[in-house]
Amino acid sequence: MSKVGIVGSGSWATALAKLLTDNKHAINWWFRNSSSIEHFKERGHNPRYLSKSLFDVSKITFSDSIHFVIENSDILLIATPSAYVSDALNELPDDIFKGKKIISAVKGILPEKIELLHEYLLREFNFPLEQYFTVLGPCHAEEVAAEKLSYLTFSGINENEVQTMAALFQTPYLNTRINLDVIGVQYAAVLKNIYALGSGIAHGLDYGDNFLSVYIANAADEMITFLKKLSSHKNDCDHPKYASSVYLGDLLVTCYSLYSRNRMFGTMIGKGYSVKAAQLELNMVAEGYNASKCIFDINEKIKAETPIVNTVYEILWNNTSAEAAFSRLESLLH
Repeated sequence: MSKVGIVGSGSWATALAKLLTDNKHAINWWFRNSSSIEHFKERGHNPRYLSKSLFDVSKITFSDSIHFVIENSDILLIATPSAYVSDALNELPDDIFKGKKIISAVKGILPEKIELLHEYLLREFNFPLEQYFTVLGPCHAEEVAAEKLSYLTFSGINENEVQTMAALFQTPYLNTRINLDVIGVQYAAVLKNIYALGSGIAHGLDYGDNFLSVYIANAADEMITFLKKLSSHKNDCDHPKYASSVYLGDLLVTCYSLYSRNRMFGTMIGKGYSVKAAQLELNMVAEGYNASKCIFDINEKIKAETPIVNTVYEILWNNTSAEAAFSRLESLLH
């Protein structure tokens, strides 16, 4: 049986680890902090994230050595915030991922070179797309940890291989679906975080549900417009499936849910917090912040109509008044 190694120890990594261990899979798990490992071993839960979720620690080999975890695993689940991926992986040997499969649970763009994880892995480690998979969908870590019925979509370019990856995580409270649009789903995940941040700004500005429903409908259209425009510039990006849970469902839950850190971050911005103050208050990574600049920069080349992305970008990166920016956006929604 394949052994999965987990790179990352936040809430999403913890929720995915719970799925694997609930399925009786043995895992290797990398933590930067050895004191967190000792706490986990003693008390059976992650000391910092989803601490009410108890684990069978006999299924877990903890290590503060990322080399150990990678070398002793067949499948690597990478679940760190996009801004920190290169910090975690940059010092690794060029051939360390040879013969491995990688599942990305990263929901953002690596900001240094504005690239998705598979692009970074190809550039730095010559890692093939054929061995790369993604796990995305309308799924909050808190609800997975609470065993509330959820759905995840696994993507890759080989249907049989994707099905094998998905089967590792299928539980009575987690349904899995497969998808072959491995590039498109990653960009959809990036975009929905930006839109969720914008929905939070709208909430912070005291817009109501009527406005928010129109805003999200327009965000869904804007996402499809961007992805279709992107597919005409990138040969490896298929046209998206509009109604799929990994596109529309993930957008909806991230924009509406009180668990959404991007929505929380945006709400603080709408209420007048500075970016830095909101980051300190949230004390978690809101992927939509860096993503808004990355997507804005990408769109300078592909020229899709993205008024919502542009509005969020102007507020976060050009210090435009949130009230003034959303006032202009009102007339652009349909």
